[in-house]
Amino acid sequence: MKTHDFYYDLPQELIAQTPLQKRDTSRLLTLNKVTGETGHYHFYDLPKFLKPGDCLVLNDSRVLPARLIGHRVPTGGVCEVVLLIDRGENTWECLVRPGKKLREGAKLSFGEGKLTAEVTKVLEGGNRLIQFHYEGIFLEILEHLGKMPLPPYIKEELQDSERYQTVYSKEIGSAAAPTAGLHFTKELLEEIQAMGVQICYVTLHVGLGTFRPVKTEDITDHTMHSEYCMISQETADTINQTKAKGGRVICVGTTSCRTIESWAGEDGTLKESAGWTSIFIYPGYRFKVLDGLVTNFHLPESTLIMLVSALAGRKHVLAAYEEAVREKYRFFSFGDAMFIYE
Repeated sequence: MKTHDFYYDLPQELIAQTPLQKRDTSRLLTLNKVTGETGHYHFYDLPKFLKPGDCLVLNDSRVLPARLIGHRVPTGGVCEVVLLIDRGENTWECLVRPGKKLREGAKLSFGEGKLTAEVTKVLEGGNRLIQFHYEGIFLEILEHLGKMPLPPYIKEELQDSERYQTVYSKEIGSAAAPTAGLHFTKELLEEIQAMGVQICYVTLHVGLGTFRPVKTEDITDHTMHSEYCMISQETADTINQTKAKGGRVICVGTTSCRTIESWAGEDGTLKESAGWTSIFIYPGYRFKVLDGLVTNFHLPESTLIMLVSALAGRKHVLAAYEEAVREKYRFFSFGDAMFIYE
């Protein structure tokens, strides 16, 4: 399949720049993955489409305030560093700007010297290994000095950083939010549980590679980025029991989907697991566990729209996206949601 097969035309004004005042008032487009039938609702209507015995799988990863603005030492020139992966011994793999100035040995200062750093290696592809020096607890320093690493298509400053976190976020480590979960309120989750739907959690730390465009003409030539993910024994048991009893496993977000599909056995069963995944799901993939998906609207020609197309069919998905454009849905991270089901 060609990358261009997953293109759709999106007016710039439909890219949501800010979150809605109330999370669950976003719109919800429903898509029957078999028939292609669509419907238009609000996110607070989601319980209407869930059944007792279903299981909702959420990604509890929390976004690190990983964007640091500082200065080069001794010149004072401005620099920007985005933390990607903790490589141990106070060293992180990072994105940097300006790249030409931040060569091996470059020294940096953040927060008037509360945090200092040195570039120790330039990696293939342009990322840097940077070793940090500080007194105290690194995460606390980041909370004070760091900013949310918002996607490149969001141009407005975020007023409340908690709006780029899910209400159930717990495990710190993502460079971007698992955005499908941003629509949930605690009250909505309680309503869903009260109707007999099981709720369980996985962890996948979202990397900025999730925004990396597919540059190959043939999608099978694309190399996926790796992300760290975990499934607890409790979650594995809940999902296995749901499947055994004939319930549906509904993932919230492509990250939850990729986690359970990465670790499922050929028979669809799960066990406690942890490690790196680079699973690439596109049409032709046979889902081992997933039955339904709550997801946002994704970028044209992205690996995420390919994943959604694997579940509901490319023609169904592109037709639904064209309908969402006509109906002026809000797109991407702070945008509206879809529920794909059968």
